[in-house]
Amino acid sequence: MCRLCAAKTSRRAFLLAAGAAATGAALAQVDVGPPSSMRSLVPAQDLETAANQQYRELLQQARDKHALAPDDHPQVRRLRAISSRLIVDAPRWNERARQWRWEVNVIGSSQVNAFCMPGGKIAVFTGLLDKLQLTDDEVAMVLGHEIAHALREHARERLAKSQATGTVLSLGAQLFGLGQLGDVAANLGTQLLTLKFSRDDETEADLVGLELGARAGFKPEAAVSLWEKMDREAGSSGGLAFLSTHPTGPDRMQRLEQNIPRVQGLYEQAVQKR
Repeated sequence: MCRLCAAKTSRRAFLLAAGAAATGAALAQVDVGPPSSMRSLVPAQDLETAANQQYRELLQQARDKHALAPDDHPQVRRLRAISSRLIVDAPRWNERARQWRWEVNVIGSSQVNAFCMPGGKIAVFTGLLDKLQLTDDEVAMVLGHEIAHALREHARERLAKSQATGTVLSLGAQLFGLGQLGDVAANLGTQLLTLKFSRDDETEADLVGLELGARAGFKPEAAVSLWEKMDREAGSSGGLAFLSTHPTGPDRMQRLEQNIPRVQGLYEQAVQKR
């Protein structure tokens, strides 16, 4: 089979799996309610285009510094394998995820950080893996949390609310030719790495990420041990880049512990299927 045919077959298999997950009989086990209607004020495609541009620039900067891990790097293979299991259920939470060109890259940096931009652009800094010594289950919970932010379109919602209150500065309509909303989308493209989500956003990402991980066969308890490690590292190092945009605390871990029983059955089903 030619490479193009193989790629098409692989792509078709992925879409079929994603579709099956989206139309499955089991409904979401965690309760996060519907997405905010505010997000409709910003075109999703425009925001994803801006995010992709910012992601490309970040990767190029890392490449110039010889900090972008190659495709055959063990950590890249590890994170892509974990992410591929989580992504299968992504359309359950957002139909747009079927169209996203998912990417996972590893950047050499001492920062303890990771993110998933709108459109499925994921990056993980080696400091997160090296300093916290995360298990695969804990890595899955980090990635699940970040993917959940993208699926719930929290950046799009934050942007819309900022525009509504007049706090976002325009960068110029010529960037996208989309008028005022285009200006806002372009502006967010430069802010995505430092964007702070609300407490409600963080709770949603925690719970959706927990369910994504469980459905993919990763131990739900790892969500709690992950944040325990975050707390310990923050205490010993005086602060973490990750916690500047993802504050932790006992309430967060207690909420996760309360929701573990909700997804335990999903985890057990996933393990039996593997």
